[in-house]
Formats: sequence, C-alpha cells, structure tokens
Amino acid sequence: MSKIITETQRLIIREFNLKDAQAVYLFNAPEEVNRFTGDAGMCNSIEDAEKIIGDIWLKEYSQFGYGRWAVVLKESDEVIGFCGFKNDSRIKAVDIGYRFHPAHWGKGYATESNLACIEYAKLHMNLNHVLGDAVAENLGSINVLLKLGMSYISQYQEDEFTVNRYEIYLKS
Repeated sequence: MSKIITETQRLIIREFNLKDAQAVYLFNAPEEVNRFTGDAGMCNSIEDAEKIIGDIWLKEYSQFGYGRWAVVLKESDEVIGFCGFKNDSRIKAVDIGYRFHPAHWGKGYATESNLACIEYAKLHMNLNHVLGDAVAENLGSINVLLKLGMSYISQYQEDEFTVNRYEIYLKS
C-alpha cells in the first residue's frame, strides 16, 4: 500500500508505486499531454513508466520526503495523473507540477490536487518558497498556477518555448 499524502472530496493523493506503471504510461502517452513539457518521447512503454517511478519518484521520496504524487479518483480508484513537488536541481528550487490524461482535463483536478498539496506542505513540510513554470502558450496551466495563489515573477526562453515563472511563499 502506498503512503497517502492527503485527500480532497474527489481525490486521493498518494505516493506512486511500481504497480502504477500502466497508469503512468497511459496519462503520458497522448501527444497533447507532453506538448509543452519537453518530455515528449520519455514514456513510450510500460518499461519507461516503471523507470520513471523507480528511478525518479521513489528515489525522490527517499531523498527528499516528497516528489510527484499520484492523483487517484476516489470514485473509481483510477490513477489519472500526478501532482505535487519536485526538488529540481536544474533550477535549484522546488517546483510544483501536474500532469493528467486529457480525458480528465477541464474538471478542476489540477487545481484541487495542488491546492491540497500546498495545504499539506504548509502543515507538514519544511518548504517556504515554491516555483511553478508554464509555457506562455499554455493558458490552462497558467490559470492553474494563478488559482493556486502563485504570482508571476519572470519569463525565460527554454529551447523553443517561452516559459512564464510563478512563485508562492508557503510560510508567512
């Protein structure tokens, strides 16, 4: 059984385990999911999904006590995506992120799950400052970051993308 991090009315947010590989593959497989992430081609098989879970997320849980967490629909016990934090050495900061299968877009799950993560972090984690990045064209993701209470701080270029950076302080 995976460690449950927090819950909302509709969702369970928990750590991933290797049994989630099929779900991870399924929510990463659609081309439109990775359109703005730079992760296209990273998860093309169940084996790739197992490597992401084992080599990244499980290691992050062990090293930092957090990482990307599974978002599970309470009504069906289906893993529909991920949410939560990543200690990102590339940006030397903690990033909040989310990814869902397109069948679950537009239902408020990204906002709901990450608001729960922020509340969890305020109560149980030693995090003060969190960043969120979204490609400037990705208005849906930008709206999520704003709904989380994040503020725009800068814009930068990464490969072919113009990226907006947002921040939130969790401790006052």
